[in-house]
Amino acid sequence: MALYVLLQLLWLTTALASSIAKPGCQDKCGNITIPYPFGIGDPNCFINGWFNVTCNTTFDPPKPFLYLREIEVLEILLQGQIRLAGWMGWDCYSEMAPGRNWSRGSTNFIGTPYTFSSTQNIFTAIGCDTQAYIRGPDATDFTTGCISICANKERLRNGTCSGIGCCQTSIPEDLKYLEFFLLSYSNHTRTKDFSPCSYAFLVQKDYFNFSIPLISVQNFSDENKQRFPRVLDWVIGSETCEVARRNTSTYGCGLKSICNDSISDGYRCNCPPGFEGNPYLPNDCQDIDECKRDPNPCKRGICKNKGDGSGYICSCPKGKHGHYGEDGSDCKDDQFPTIQVVLGVCASLLFLLISSSWIYWGLRKIKLIKLKEKFFQQNGGLLLQEKISSHESGTTKIFTEEELRRATDNYDQNRIIGRGGYGTVYKGILADHRIVAIKKSRVADGIQIEQFINEISILLQINHRNVVKLLGCCLETEVPLLVYEFISNGTLFQHVHEKSHASSISWENRLRIASEAAGALAYLHSATSLPIIHRDVKSTNILLDENYTAKVSDFGASKLVPLDYTEITTLVQGTLGYLDPEYFQTSQLTEKSDVYSFGVVLLELLTGEQPVSSGRSEKERNLSMYFISSMKENRLFEILEKRVVDEGGTKQIYAVADLAKRCLRMRGEERPTMKEVVVELDGLRRLEVHPWVELNQNESEYLLGEPSRLYNNSQGVGKDSLEAKDILLELEMGR
Repeated sequence: MALYVLLQLLWLTTALASSIAKPGCQDKCGNITIPYPFGIGDPNCFINGWFNVTCNTTFDPPKPFLYLREIEVLEILLQGQIRLAGWMGWDCYSEMAPGRNWSRGSTNFIGTPYTFSSTQNIFTAIGCDTQAYIRGPDATDFTTGCISICANKERLRNGTCSGIGCCQTSIPEDLKYLEFFLLSYSNHTRTKDFSPCSYAFLVQKDYFNFSIPLISVQNFSDENKQRFPRVLDWVIGSETCEVARRNTSTYGCGLKSICNDSISDGYRCNCPPGFEGNPYLPNDCQDIDECKRDPNPCKRGICKNKGDGSGYICSCPKGKHGHYGEDGSDCKDDQFPTIQVVLGVCASLLFLLISSSWIYWGLRKIKLIKLKEKFFQQNGGLLLQEKISSHESGTTKIFTEEELRRATDNYDQNRIIGRGGYGTVYKGILADHRIVAIKKSRVADGIQIEQFINEISILLQINHRNVVKLLGCCLETEVPLLVYEFISNGTLFQHVHEKSHASSISWENRLRIASEAAGALAYLHSATSLPIIHRDVKSTNILLDENYTAKVSDFGASKLVPLDYTEITTLVQGTLGYLDPEYFQTSQLTEKSDVYSFGVVLLELLTGEQPVSSGRSEKERNLSMYFISSMKENRLFEILEKRVVDEGGTKQIYAVADLAKRCLRMRGEERPTMKEVVVELDGLRRLEVHPWVELNQNESEYLLGEPSRLYNNSQGVGKDSLEAKDILLELEMGR
């Protein structure tokens, strides 16, 4: 008898292990369960190298780590999540060593099956002099963050993380790379007595609870710096279920499992309803036997498991007849016509099935029509249809979902020409053989739809050769789509910064591109029915065609300025490195905010450097500050790109640099208008196009404006200068 019990226990242990790990494989490391497709050590125990787990036995109890990233594993869920220990970034002030005492880093899961969960994690920062940022693999991909400022500890509240001592913000979807940045307004010197440090970390939602003593911590222990849990989503492979099933040797789901495609790449496996177990093992989705659970679901009756995943049947005990109630009270001695009732119900169901089958396809078609109507209404279809129909040019149209699906080969991956933090751009070929760019938002929420309607409303008012042209939109899908003219030569950012395009733009073309972009912005500010502030001017939003003609794009963040208004108050939005500091501090948006951002674009054309670069020193990280300090120290030509120095005239270069410097003034009222910027750039281009116009130093200064900024010359304007001015006026009229 004892031997029988022992064998039963051994069988039960083996059965439980088989539902977690592969037979013969270790299923635990310390207190952490390691289910297949993850495994420890032996390659036969995990599905591929990304799921290899090492068990470090130097700890007590042992701890598991992801083999390829050496990150501690806290929990693995078969629903497609894994909890990992995360690091924190910190920035501290020390009286022993004044200056920055900081640490930051990055986590890279690009090329792996792991993605940071946007629903399970939240970016958190603590401190009273704290600017915390998180960004993707490219500074232009996305940058987000939060600010926490407090002059003392009196306003802090335990458990509250709303911007005073502690702030939080969400992260984008489909994020595989993140990097933290921490900045402070006063290097913690004003708050050193009660908040000497700033800390930033990505943490699982509801795990972190802010408490006031945390801002006084000089340094977290090394162990605590690594123990903030974060949640990652994981998938199998990079294929859809349909493609993966064709290769039976690598297909990851068990025989009874259901394969589900993930939102991005790869797939996950699940047991069907009524079954439980590990869906990644060959035969481990087993029927749930509800009758063996305690308490008995049939209470005083007899429970019989169906064995096919469809549940169980309750019946009356032996000697009793009748209909079985939930508590057994309906089981009576007298006969109940069970067979007749069952036959009657079956006949009724059969009749209903036959009578309803002929309307199935009709109802399905009506449902699809109603769904498209729902999306049309949800996406502001009536309002946009009215705007488009009243548009004078008549060139903007509303496309159907089927037209754009055919144009992109069902949104094939090979048609992707751009991908950002909030959406994807596809190259499409319409039925009339026109090549277009189709912008598809990543998610459908109120903010995205508001930006979508805003962008269409803005573009319908614009008719300018240097602004990308809107051809139409599609409102029948859950995620609205925009259709633009196709610009074939990429972005200005790619030509200035990427190695494959290094120094591809001549000095003459740089001046022309700057003039064309400035002209488009001047048109937005002063030539439309209502002034338009772009609000996100940057080199990635300036497209180039095959002739290097500039096209300003992306008006999702733009704002219409009501008549008689010079500024509007709005939530601060923009890109790190291009953002107007006055707008950042006051939330007052003006046309001069675009002027500041354009000044940064001029710096990129002059220097070939990115607006913010972690590769430069702390002092030189911000390109605007680096440029201004170089101008003050007479080191301008040391930071210019070599082709600019080789091809540009000295006076031209100094004039463009001075123009950029004026655009970057801290006070918006001291910056030039975009009209003035266009006039100066066009004047500089004419000096290059018409070399027969010979001007002395005074004449050049007079034409370019504000000569005191370029040369130390106090001579007056003579007759020759007036003649040169007449030449420039004649050129202006000729244009």
